[in-house]
Amino acid sequence: MEIAGKTALVLGAAKGIGKEIGLAFAAAGAKVILTYHDWPEAASSMQEEFAARGYEHMALQVDLRDPAQIEQLFEQIKTRFGGLHILINNIERGGMPVVHGPYTSEQWDLEMETTLKAKWFVFNSALPLLKESGEGAAITFSSIAGIVGRSGPAGLVFNDGYSAANRAVSSFTETWARQGAPDVRVNEIMLGFFETRHAEHTRGWPLLSPTEQQSIVDHTLLKRTGKFDDIIKAVFFLIKDAPFMTGAAIRLDGGYTLGGASVPPMPDGVI
Repeated sequence: MEIAGKTALVLGAAKGIGKEIGLAFAAAGAKVILTYHDWPEAASSMQEEFAARGYEHMALQVDLRDPAQIEQLFEQIKTRFGGLHILINNIERGGMPVVHGPYTSEQWDLEMETTLKAKWFVFNSALPLLKESGEGAAITFSSIAGIVGRSGPAGLVFNDGYSAANRAVSSFTETWARQGAPDVRVNEIMLGFFETRHAEHTRGWPLLSPTEQQSIVDHTLLKRTGKFDDIIKAVFFLIKDAPFMTGAAIRLDGGYTLGGASVPPMPDGVI
């Protein structure tokens, strides 16, 4: 699918990953809908940046935990743009242990409502419009927390509920791919440690000691955390260059899940 001329909905676009994906789509010629909920200063700055660049866009404040507000969002999309081609299902609220401490009942509920339930309601509301487009594409962001859980260096960042919710997202991906076929491709990007997502420029990262931060990097095969450009390239690949891919989960983690263990040389053995 070519991105120019298409309409794309990007959730969680006030700042960070969502904002950067929205800017990349707009620069490629797409019309973009950008949602935000909190971070009012960042949301205002985001809107000013899109307007200054002359990008066709619509920014809306939406609480995606509320199905009624999600329904209103899609009514506005239909009224303004007439349809939808691309969905970037980017919503979560990770409960970093170093920030939130032990789980409370309220934190557990918030984890499920944002990381899991909101994604489900958004996709099912978007699906009719994506099907009508004739060549829809949906990408859901999840986390490698669904694989590694609260273990190893990642245990400093991933809570139990967040890990459980992200494992469930992969089940959704497979169900949604079946629901969308053959007109809508649905894929998932499982993120490792990225700037503004689990690593630098998050509230929790500076609370880790330098040794704890380095332990995460050392466990990553590529010995660095991810950057915005790494994500944008993966998103554009799935939308533009992977027409036969649906129901897939791409692990974009620099090799963290595999771990930093070395591979020993083969012994001489017996001939």
